[in-house]
Amino acid sequence: MKYDVVIVGGGTSGMMAAITAAKNGAQVAIIEKNKQLGKKLRLTGGGRCNVTNNRPPEEIIQFIPGNGKFLYSAFSQFNNYDIMTFFEENNIPLKEEDHGRMFPVANTSKAIVSGLVDVLNQEKVAIFTKTTVTEIRTEHNQISGLVLDSGEEIETHCVVLTTGGKTYQYTGSTGDGYRFAKKLGHTITKLFPTESPIKSHDQFVQHKTLQGLALRDVTLSVLNEKQKIIVSHQMDLLFTHFGVSGPAALRCSMFVNQELAKGQKFVPLEIDSLPEKSSKTLIKDIQALIEETPKKSVKNGLKGLLPDRYLEFLLTEADLIDIPQMNMLNELQIVQFVGLVKAFPMTAYDTYPLDKSFVTGGGVHLKEINPKTMESKIVEGLFFGGELLDINGYTGGFNITAAFVTGHVAGKSAAEVASYYQY
Repeated sequence: MKYDVVIVGGGTSGMMAAITAAKNGAQVAIIEKNKQLGKKLRLTGGGRCNVTNNRPPEEIIQFIPGNGKFLYSAFSQFNNYDIMTFFEENNIPLKEEDHGRMFPVANTSKAIVSGLVDVLNQEKVAIFTKTTVTEIRTEHNQISGLVLDSGEEIETHCVVLTTGGKTYQYTGSTGDGYRFAKKLGHTITKLFPTESPIKSHDQFVQHKTLQGLALRDVTLSVLNEKQKIIVSHQMDLLFTHFGVSGPAALRCSMFVNQELAKGQKFVPLEIDSLPEKSSKTLIKDIQALIEETPKKSVKNGLKGLLPDRYLEFLLTEADLIDIPQMNMLNELQIVQFVGLVKAFPMTAYDTYPLDKSFVTGGGVHLKEINPKTMESKIVEGLFFGGELLDINGYTGGFNITAAFVTGHVAGKSAAEVASYYQY
């Protein structure tokens, strides 16, 4: 068998790479070890598939904290707006939801996967499912072909590796691409979980005091060993039986893992449950409540300031829960309580492991990849796309955007390189 371009991995990035290479004149094959393409893509966005985000392209890169700047050149060729245009032109209408997240109008990931497969078929891409690549061959530091688990050999001058990271391993993301890349001379940076729930041993977590409580629009911060804030995210937060989850925790998890990798056993966290109000304003608000309802118990007098369960928890932490009257609160007690509202301290000791996280941090070292083409600087004709790269973003359509963009650029570049061999 012979193809101009072979894509290894039929996920988000792989399907886009195959489509783009075919549209640019290449004879393309896509190889996927699962029985169907896009297995992990079907799970994203709660099964509805958050395909991209409608923010300006320059903002998208800011939401990719793991080496997003590497993507500037790729985004100049194909960006999130181009992704939206691609789906609209292929009769897969999208709709915008909160925070710019884009979903299919059909409200199911099946619409996206089926739409991509339809385009692959239109472009006459050869699709091999339930097929595994066992070897990628090179001659004189140049791609020459690959071998399948059936023993069949495919002759090709261009291979695009889009095998994904190591999250959701039951979908087939078991790290095959890292092994191939390493064997071909590439460096793999340390892999770690990102977009992952955070674990804590704090007493209130062990006692399940707040388990199941969701706080809306709070700020979670990660601190370094000098108690300086590294990163903060104002989003929803969910207390669990093991620690915290929800959007704010997921976005902070990457930074927790980075601090743990420095040798820290515990990473300090802070929760600001009223980020829109300053401490000074809160103190004034509480003083006004004391004047309005001096005889009410503290628990009842402060009702409505925070969700009841969290208010009771903070009052207990501050030893104020049993004070019978608001006018018995002194200035120091008010300041201490406000301190907990604005910066309740927690400690993290871990996050969920890679196979239970949403996104893989780390990957193929970017210094060994041309950002304009996604081609290897080590092996001619070898390209990379998607989560295999040392790039990771926040949830909200940013990782899928990076996968589509790198897949497009890799596919287009591979088709161009393949065309040199046709003369």
